[in-house]
Parts: sequence; structure tokens; C-alpha cells
Amino acid sequence: QVQLVESGGGLVQPGGSLRLSCVASGSIFSINAMGWYRQAPGKQRELVAEIDSGGSTNYADSVKGRFAISRENAKNTVYLRMNSLKREDTAVYYCSARMLLRGPSAFYDYWGQGTQVTVSS
Repeated sequence: QVQLVESGGGLVQPGGSLRLSCVASGSIFSINAMGWYRQAPGKQRELVAEIDSGGSTNYADSVKGRFAISRENAKNTVYLRMNSLKREDTAVYYCSARMLLRGPSAFYDYWGQGTQVTVSS
């Protein structure tokens, strides 16, 4: 089995910063892309940022220049640094990873349980 566990969410004032972390654990053979998605109440889940195994990144237009995704491959960890947070950033943030587990398996997308980020005064 495999787990993705997010941490770092919380309440922050507009203009503030927060760093989210996500650690993958289990019988992992390889991890390709990792990413962050978010879902606000009443809205669809959307891609926030993603990073491939070589470090190439992609961001949603709404967060470009404010958010930064990074990873530490040796720790199976992906981070999301969020700066200049806005009220519109309030959402549950989910970590995802495309992984190949040890043994006879194919690559699949796995998801964490999510961490709440609330931007409010």
C-alpha cells in the first residue's frame, strides 16, 4: 500500500505565506510527476502546480509568481510554498503523485486526504 500525507495547512491572513508538505510512503519503486490540486467549496478541483521527475514545473495562471513547487526525491516529498495569499486561495489542498509500486504494477495516480488552507482576516 501507499500513502500520501499532507501537512502545513491552516489559517493565514491575506498577504501571508504558508508552506505545504506532502510525504509519500509505502512500497514505492518510482515516482514520476507530483502535484498539488485544490478544491474550494462549490467549485471543481483544479490543478495548482506540478513538478516532474526532472524538476520541470507547471503552474495555474492564478498562482504564477506567488506559489512555488519543489521536491526532495530522496525523501519522497513535495512542497508548495505559497506567498501573497489571497482569500480566493482558500480551499482544501490535495497532494498527488504518479507512482510505480514495487512488484508487478503499473503507474497510477495517488491522492492524499487533503489539508485545509483558509485565508481570512
